[in-house]
Amino acid sequence: MLPRPFTAARPFSHFLLKPRVLPTRTQIRCITQADVEDPGMNGGYINPPPEKRQYRDPYGDWWDKQERRNFGEPVHEDHDILGMFSPYEYTHFTARKGFFLMGCFITTVLGLCGVVSLYYPDRPSAPRTFPGGLDRELGGKGAVLAQSDENA
Repeated sequence: MLPRPFTAARPFSHFLLKPRVLPTRTQIRCITQADVEDPGMNGGYINPPPEKRQYRDPYGDWWDKQERRNFGEPVHEDHDILGMFSPYEYTHFTARKGFFLMGCFITTVLGLCGVVSLYYPDRPSAPRTFPGGLDRELGGKGAVLAQSDENA
């Protein structure tokens, strides 16, 4: 539902002639003592260095073996990004080696297709021809003819 001023029947000149004065609001940002004492704005929480749990020793003597964490160990505030259930960083291959291996695969497949096309046998038979092209048998004059002896 529209507000009442929009639904009121007024001439269009009413909106043009009357200037609207909007209040000006200025916002002054000043450094307070709280900003100086707590630059991280996290209530004084001591944030450990950011270390992805995936890179911790999986065979270490952890209190929580799945999360690779000891009891009472402070958790980083970005734990959802750094924890074990965050997206896994794939470090087995570099991008260069991955593209090299993909190129080797494509080259092998195309090479195999080329070898098969060279050694693939021809058609085992020759196309069959008919005397007169079977004009009468296929429907008479104007019908699509079979390959005749004269055209072969």
